[in-house]
Order: sequence, then C-alpha cells, then structure tokens
Amino acid sequence: MLMNKEQVYNFLPHRPPFLFIDSVSKIFLPDCADKDNITNSKDLVGAKVVAHFEVKDDLEILEGHFPGNPILPGVVQIEMMAQTSAFVSLGLTGIDRDKIKVDTLLLGVESSKFRKPIIPGMHLEIHSAMNRSRGLMAYYDCQVFVDGEKMSESKLLARLEIKK
Repeated sequence: MLMNKEQVYNFLPHRPPFLFIDSVSKIFLPDCADKDNITNSKDLVGAKVVAHFEVKDDLEILEGHFPGNPILPGVVQIEMMAQTSAFVSLGLTGIDRDKIKVDTLLLGVESSKFRKPIIPGMHLEIHSAMNRSRGLMAYYDCQVFVDGEKMSESKLLARLEIKK
C-alpha cells in the first residue's frame, strides 16, 4: 500500500463523514526526462492514481439513500473520484512539501455515467488519470470499479491551487 488511511487523512483536507478514500495503492507518473524534479502540472499529464474505499453498512450517508435499500449516491461517487484526483499532485516531486501545499479544487463535472448501483459491502477501486492541463487547470478521466467491473465514470475539471 502506498498510502494508508492515516496518510490519506493527513494529505486530504476532508474529514468524516465526507472522506471517501481509505487508501492509495498506486501513483503512476508519465514518462518524462526528470521524474525527480516535476514542478509543473503539464509534466503530470498522463499521471494515474488508484485509490480504494470500502462501502460499510454504517456509512452515514446511506441512512437516507435509500432506507431499506441503501445505494451509494452518484454525487458521492463523483466526490470520491475528485478526492482520488487530488493525489495526482503528489507527482510534483520538485517542490518542498514542508513549505508548499497543493490543493485540488473541483470546478466542474463534464459528464458522468452510473452503470450499476454501489451497495454496502463493496470494495471500490477508484482510478483517476490526468489527461490534460492548462495552467493550473487539470482535466481528469475517472472510473470506479468493483472486482474489475466498471460501476461509474466521470470527466472532471479541477484547479491545482499552490499555497506557500
């Protein structure tokens, strides 16, 4: 495991009940000349992240969606894809993380498809790939899988906010 629950908790600003990542297993960086000194989001185009989340029976949001037949809301699936996308910024290897913080702010959802219901007991694998970048704007293709089967997908637009 690349990042456990505690490390995820320390990286993302989200907190329960709105934290939808349990762990990060992979971050793939694109082929570039100097992987040890990536300071520009354009150098991250092609980067991919794989994160995980277990939909537990006691997940607070399921109490009202829908009583007796709980289904993970589509808006939560989009949020978990956005949270996964934030980990792409870990690829910025040429910055001092003790001095600079990078936040990923969701700006838009270009499209989404919800193929099958996600219910309690499912272990989700969330994929996010940065497919283009313009300045501080980043575009991501994201999918949620259960046992290799695609459950949902979204195209997201986010801004990388660099704070010193």
